[in-house]
Amino acid sequence: MQAWQVHELGEPGEVMRLADVERPTPGEGQVLLRVRAADINFPDALMCRGQYQVRPPLPFTPGVEICGETEDGRRVIANPALPHGGFAEYALADAAALLPAPDALDDAEAAALHIGYQTAWFALHRRARLEAGETLLVHAAAGGVGSAAVQLGKAAGATVIGVAGGAGKAAVARDLGCDVVIDRREQDVVAAVKEATGGRGADVIFDPVGGDAYTQSARTVAFEGRIVIVGFASGTIPSPGLNHALIKNYAILGLHWGLYNTRDPELVRHCHEQLTGLAAKGAIKPLVSERVPLAGAADAVQRVADGVTTGRVTVLPSLENGAAA
Repeated sequence: MQAWQVHELGEPGEVMRLADVERPTPGEGQVLLRVRAADINFPDALMCRGQYQVRPPLPFTPGVEICGETEDGRRVIANPALPHGGFAEYALADAAALLPAPDALDDAEAAALHIGYQTAWFALHRRARLEAGETLLVHAAAGGVGSAAVQLGKAAGATVIGVAGGAGKAAVARDLGCDVVIDRREQDVVAAVKEATGGRGADVIFDPVGGDAYTQSARTVAFEGRIVIVGFASGTIPSPGLNHALIKNYAILGLHWGLYNTRDPELVRHCHEQLTGLAAKGAIKPLVSERVPLAGAADAVQRVADGVTTGRVTVLPSLENGAAA
C-alpha cells in the first residue's frame, strides 16, 4: 500500500515522504481499516515537528482522524493507532473505540466530525457549561476546530462572536453563522467585543490560539465568564495573571480532549451520539474546504501548519488527480 512516512522531524512539507510499504498487521484488540478519508489536524503538523505531547517512534505515518471501512463493510470514524496513521491507504485502530459514521455526512465530513467537534462539544458543554442566551466568543472562527465551536454554539442557542484573520476568513466565519464577525487584522478585537456586548464582554471564550488571543480573552471576558483553553496554534503559550482572574471573577479552564478517551470513553460515545443527532437535523455540518488526493497530503499538512486554510482539509485516497476514482 501507499503511505506517507516521517523518518526525521521537521516541517511537514519537508519530512513527509510517500512510500510503498506493507499493510500494517493488527495487534490484539485492533482492526485494519481501509481509509476512506483522513482529516488533517494541527497536531499532525506538530507531530512532524516533534512538538506534540504524543511522539510516535520514527518512522511513523501521520493522520490522527479518519473515516474508514472495516473488513465487513461498516463505515466508521476512528483515531488511528500510531505509528500507523491515516495518511495511507490502510490504517490500524482500536476496535473498542470505533464510532459509526453518521449517514447524514459523506466520508470527508464524517472524518472531520470527530476530534474538532468533540473538542468543541466538551469545551462548551462539559467544561464551560454554555447556556442558551449567553455570548460565546470564538477565536480562529474560520479554522477547523473554531468552525465546529461556532456551529455548536449556535446550536446551543448562544450569540456567537467570531474572530478571524483577514477578509476571506471573516467571510467564512460569517457564512458559518456568526452573529458578529471581527477581523483581527483590521479591527481592535477588545474594542469590537465590548461594542458588540454593550461593554459586558463574552460569557464563554473558546481559545485554540493562545498568545495575543488569550490576552484579548482576558480583557473581554464577562463577570463570571469562562475562558476555555484548547490549544496554542499561535505557538505562544500564555502565562495568565491569576490576580486578574480573581479581580474580574472569571474562570480559566483547560480542555485536553484526548484524556476522555482513556478516563471516560463512554462520555466520548455520548458526545458522538449528540453530534450525530445534530448532524441528522442539519444543525451542524463540518466545513470541508478542500478534498485532496493522497499524493497531495504533505503539501496540505504544511498549509494547515501555516494557517492559510479554512475549515477542514481532508485527504481522500480514492481521489486521483483531484477527481473521484
